[in-house]
Amino acid sequence: MKKWQLLQSHQVLNHRWCKVRRDEVRLPNGEIVDDFFVNVRPDIALVFAITRDRQVVFVRQYRHGVGEILLELPAGGFDRATEEAEIAASRELTEETGYVAKKLTKLATFYDNPVKDTNQIHLFLARDVELTSEQNLDRTEEIKVVLVPISEINSKIEAGDICVSGTVTALFLGLNFLEN
Repeated sequence: MKKWQLLQSHQVLNHRWCKVRRDEVRLPNGEIVDDFFVNVRPDIALVFAITRDRQVVFVRQYRHGVGEILLELPAGGFDRATEEAEIAASRELTEETGYVAKKLTKLATFYDNPVKDTNQIHLFLARDVELTSEQNLDRTEEIKVVLVPISEINSKIEAGDICVSGTVTALFLGLNFLEN
């Protein structure tokens, strides 16, 4: 198996919220593809936060791409050239929920959608989080904080109440970590 050879790359959209490049590549069989589009996206810091009484901190928010209100773990984008993943995770948890983590444990880093996107998801576990402030939301955010007992996580995934792939992956990795 061989990597594709990048022949040319052009930025076709360079907006602060959306960057897209058009790559011309040579496939291992020699065929040229001149229109492979790649979404250049910021990395994501995602936090599996648990309160002292074993409640998992979730956020419920509208996601315009799919037109649905979804239940997810707190998360947000960051530029790894200017901010460390752990700092971004802590910041996002507090901004979106008002909860603070005294310590974060890095669980994993995985790709979001490696077919077309450049970013990774950095997953952290935060135990014994405490509510210390109000939310500090961006103008496009309307977020409701939802606490779910850790014992109900699997049934909520099975029922489809929790259905965002990064959140589901994070929950399975986090629950596995906690069991071991």
